[in-house]
Amino acid sequence: MELLSDIILDTVLDCLKMLPFLFAAFLLIEALEHYSGNLAGRVFQKIGKAGPVVGALAGCVPQCGFSVMAANLYGGGVISLGTLMAVFLATSDEAVLIILSNPDRLGEVGALVAAKAAIACTAGFFADLFMREKIETAKVCGGMCGRCGCHGEEAGIILPAWRHTGRIFLYLLVFTGGLNLCIEVLGMERLSAILLGDTVFQPLIAAVIGFVPNCAASVILIQLYLNGAISFASVIAGLCTGTGVGMVVLCKVNSHKKENAKIAGLLFIFAVTAGIVLESMEIFIGN
Repeated sequence: MELLSDIILDTVLDCLKMLPFLFAAFLLIEALEHYSGNLAGRVFQKIGKAGPVVGALAGCVPQCGFSVMAANLYGGGVISLGTLMAVFLATSDEAVLIILSNPDRLGEVGALVAAKAAIACTAGFFADLFMREKIETAKVCGGMCGRCGCHGEEAGIILPAWRHTGRIFLYLLVFTGGLNLCIEVLGMERLSAILLGDTVFQPLIAAVIGFVPNCAASVILIQLYLNGAISFASVIAGLCTGTGVGMVVLCKVNSHKKENAKIAGLLFIFAVTAGIVLESMEIFIGN
């Protein structure tokens, strides 16, 4: 019982330290979405062949708002497959915000965002050049939406920011507590071994976790990474498949089920390939 009490206390204290950082970040994101959502939609409509670059940059913004917007725009025939893939691959949902709420790990934000943006941009151009004819189907232009449906226009920015903060805080409590318990019971080395640590196969497991259609996936992936249970390459692979609710929205707005399945498969292949390449580089450099 004493061990459990210590774990609970440490978990609560660690998560409480993150609370003000999370709220400040969510307040900023809500302000950007609230006041510039229509502008972002218009930009996406006019980007043309530069779509993967713009999509990669947009996806780097924390939260899943841009992945939802991209899913709607793609379903409406406004953006290309490559642009959609770029946004999906660059999206990290809550991961960046959680790293930012850990001041001692701020230096890792740049590397994570840069790696994701480079993967997203490369994969986006590849998809547009070689995969569009095999995957894309004809669509009727229209049916766009820039929001994830979590609040209405009348809610302003403060209340939605508190809602997001409270939800992520609860996720952090649950997953951080569970992870701390696993570390105490199993030990970090055994936990890492269970997750195929120090092998090129760990990114595959992380990519599967990333497909969970919820911000919980990004929370658990980044917590595993911050605690040393998975590698940088693996967290990149997991966050590349983690589109928040973007994939769910795509399945709702795009009636072509086979096309959606192909997009999910292509997303998985890009994510795992990038993760394995990075993992191989880490192992090679480490040796």
